[in-house]
Parts: sequence; structure tokens; C-alpha cells
Amino acid sequence: MPDPVQVVIPLLNPNEPEATLAALHVVEGQWVSRGQELCLLETTKSSVELTAEREGHVIGLRAKLGDRLRAGEMFCWLADDATWQPLQEAADYVAPEGTSMPGGLRITAPALELARQSGIPLASLPAGPLVTESLVRQAIANAGRQGAEAPAGPFSPRAILVYGGGGHGKSLIDLMRTLGTFDLVGILDDNLAPGTEVMGLRVLGGGGLLGHLAGAGLRLAVNAVGGVGDIMSRIAVFRRLLQAGFGSPTLVHPTAFVESSARLAEGVQVFPHAYVGSESDIGFGAIINTAAVVSHDCHIEGYANIAPGALLAGAVRIGEGTLIGMGVTVNLSVTIGAGCRVGNSAVIKQDVPAGTVVRAGSIWPRGGASP
Repeated sequence: MPDPVQVVIPLLNPNEPEATLAALHVVEGQWVSRGQELCLLETTKSSVELTAEREGHVIGLRAKLGDRLRAGEMFCWLADDATWQPLQEAADYVAPEGTSMPGGLRITAPALELARQSGIPLASLPAGPLVTESLVRQAIANAGRQGAEAPAGPFSPRAILVYGGGGHGKSLIDLMRTLGTFDLVGILDDNLAPGTEVMGLRVLGGGGLLGHLAGAGLRLAVNAVGGVGDIMSRIAVFRRLLQAGFGSPTLVHPTAFVESSARLAEGVQVFPHAYVGSESDIGFGAIINTAAVVSHDCHIEGYANIAPGALLAGAVRIGEGTLIGMGVTVNLSVTIGAGCRVGNSAVIKQDVPAGTVVRAGSIWPRGGASP
């Protein structure tokens, strides 16, 4: 009898580690044939039917319609024996009762104990992927290396830290250099080696340095994690910055135009040639990217990301943590709920419920209702 096999969530788009379970075709215990469709997965750019690579009974199915599933996560097992059950793994990653866990953190019990013994802050561990003992050991080693990289201060009131050394970080470095109002201290990035440089700015280490830098008197930081494909990573950085006592200034590129009656919260980033219209309200940490248009009376809630070239008509409302893709058009007075992902070049003509994924190039609602 062949061994049971895992069915895992594939990576549909390198920029989107999560997909929405748009349709579920099987139930626990069901016998399926090789090639039979198990579920439909959707991102902002594509949709894929996940199929069975062999015949067998569906075992360990936990996902529900509408769930956000991360690439690499187990969807189910396929086993010949309907009574077979997989071994339980690390208490299913549930923290012991009374433990305060940062949002999105999935950690095994041994890794949690090691983190406590070593003093590694749980908030410094990556949210989303399963954190194992080896990842915690790596974080401990990184923390040891980071101490030699961190500047000791003193810092001027203009000194600012860049958290994130990817593409969004590069854009922010250029933006702040153009403004000329900040002294860039360095970059924190959990995935870049300390001592390397990004656009001439040194990588100091990972998030474990926040406490050290705050203790040395550094008070300003910019969140350079764009969060495209995984908005929780951007939100997690803001939480870490706030917990460490850092403020996040509002940044507006000199070529952007923001009407005097518009309101921008702390941490908002407005990029070149963007427009923010009269009496619009932009919430904490939102991004108005290059050449995006946010017309009069719009309300953009916290952490939302309005991508380059998006066009929002007047009185549009965008919910918390929603991504509006490149070249999207949103009609007058439309509301798009929290946690939505609207794919590139989509046209939104009516309200979109929270948590919805709208495919790239499509018209919402499906069927192209009139505006």
C-alpha cells in the first residue's frame, strides 16, 4: 500500500504568497480519483484548480470556503485507508493558554520555549510561515551578529531608520533623499545580511535591533515593507515599530499634489505625481503610490495600498488593509471593504464586500453591471 501524500498549496504568484479558497469541491473522508479537482484558488492575478496527484481518501481537510491559504501550507492528505490519521504536529501550533502571541505568528511548542529561554522577542519572529527551532536559532545567531553593526548614537532629531530593503524601500530612500529633511541612519531587514548596502545605505541587521536603537535615542522609522501580496507583513512592521517607541512620519514626494483640505495620518506615504483630492482622508500607514489619483471626499483606511496609476473617483471608500492594484478604476461613491485584493486594471462599478479578491482585468460585479 503506498504511503499517504500531502497536498500543499502552490505558489501561484511570486508576489502573492497567499490565495483565497474560492471553491471547495471535496469533504473530509471523500474518495477522489487522480486528477480530480479538489478546490479553486484565486489571487489578484490568476485562478487555479488544485487537483489530486493520486487517488485516495481526503484526510485532514481543515480549510473553509473563503479562507486565505499560504503557499506551502498543507491542504489535506490523500490516503488509501479512510481510517488513517497523520501524527499531530507541535500542538497544531496553538500557543499555550495565557500566552500573548503577536498576530499571524505560527510557532511550534519547542521553538516557543527556545525563544523564551533566549530572550528573543516573539514580535521579532516572522508572521505567516511556521516558526521552528531552527528558525529561532537563526534569529539568535543574527541577534549576536547585529550588535556589532548597530550605531550607538547620539542621534539627531532628523535621524531616521528604514525598515525594509526591497523595492519599496529603494523608492522611499530616494523619496527621503529628495526631501532632504531626514538623516538616513541605515536599513533593518530580516532577510538581508548585515553590512551589505542598498543604494549606498548600510544594512544594520534585522528587527531584533529595534530595542537597541530605541535605547540609544533613535525615534523615527519608515516602514519600507510594501505588503503587496501579504499585507500582514506590513502591519506587523508597524506594530513592531510602535512597540519599540518609534514614530513614522508622513512622507509626500515634492512632485505629488495634496489639496490643503485633505487629511493625511501618521505613516502615510505619497509617491511621485500622485494626487490626493479635497477633503479626502488617508488613514494610518496607507500608501498612495506613483501617479495614483485619489479624488475629492475619498476615505482610505489604515494600511491600504493604492498602487501606481490607480484612479479613484470622488467619495470612494477603501477598507483597512485593502490592495488596489495598478491601473484600477473605481467608480464614484463605491465602497471596497477591508482586506480586499483588487487586481491590476480591474474596473470597480459597485461595492465590493470585505475580503473579496477581484481578478486582474475584470469588471466588478461579474457580468459588467452598469455604473
